[in-house]
Amino acid sequence: MSTPPIIGPEALPALAERLQLAPPSRLFVLADANTARDCYPHLVPHLPAHELLTIAAGEAHKTLATCTDVWAWLTQHEADRHALLVCLGGGVVTDLGGFCAATYKRGLRCVGVPTTLLAQVDAAVGGKTGVDFQGFKNHIGVFQEPEAVFMEPAFLGTLPAGELRSGYAEVIKHALIADAAAFAELRGLAVAAVPDWTPIIRHSVAIKEKIVAQDPHESGPRKLLNFGHTVGHALESYLLARPGRAVRHGEAVAAGLLCESWLATQRGLLSADELAQVREVVGASFAPLAFAESEIDEIAAYARHDKKNRGDIIKCTLLTGIGHGIFDQAVTVAEIAASLRAYLSR
Repeated sequence: MSTPPIIGPEALPALAERLQLAPPSRLFVLADANTARDCYPHLVPHLPAHELLTIAAGEAHKTLATCTDVWAWLTQHEADRHALLVCLGGGVVTDLGGFCAATYKRGLRCVGVPTTLLAQVDAAVGGKTGVDFQGFKNHIGVFQEPEAVFMEPAFLGTLPAGELRSGYAEVIKHALIADAAAFAELRGLAVAAVPDWTPIIRHSVAIKEKIVAQDPHESGPRKLLNFGHTVGHALESYLLARPGRAVRHGEAVAAGLLCESWLATQRGLLSADELAQVREVVGASFAPLAFAESEIDEIAAYARHDKKNRGDIIKCTLLTGIGHGIFDQAVTVAEIAASLRAYLSR
């Protein structure tokens, strides 16, 4: 990304200014059914003439089939490589829209306007794009930074409580891997009672940007940002494939934070007191996910397809203390299964 994200009430006016200074040949807006209804009306006054495409909302639609619809829409409207795609939405829209832009005619200009806490603190920052494939999270994608990202925290007022909590899981993750003092401040925080998320968003974005700057393509330290996601993605993928049991990304990550913290304690990397602190903060905002012990082995097997793996070795990020992580830790499917059993029995 050429410039840092613009965060605050100045974000949408800044987008309008950018469009005036560097006008695209054509302007396109990608939204989902929710953001088209709740956020698009607030964006329109800041945009010149444009075309809008609304896709179905939800992780179940983060697929190549939806990409085909987006590519067909761009083609129908004769978008050239000097056009600009504005991705207005949460993690699904920013991931999928960014991927469509990166691959359409080998690269279309793209900016992000993330509307959920999850997208503002995580998904829209760092240039990861992609879609799910054959039940596996973000299985197809590329690294492609958007030209710019514009974050309006007021959009968070459109979110249901569960969606706000989903993004909060990534806030917890950032503090756990990089800032013990920030984690301490999360103890006792009530997600529903936060009056202004702007300072928290700025802090989480700063942590992620610092890590990504060291390792844009995830060959080293950027893997720290996957803490909670090895087990979390396995849970999310498994439940998404079962009708009526899909969970939000952040809910699965929250469970992954607990499981992977337990693994770190089993290896002597994290103290029992620190594990208790993680459980306290996560447990204050997230109810346990519902799955049966008889499903654990099948859930754990999903980790064999994790993107961090090398050959048959599952690579995981673990904590070495509150505020510190270590990446490329080899774990077995059996260990992941044990962490899931510990999660159920805690």
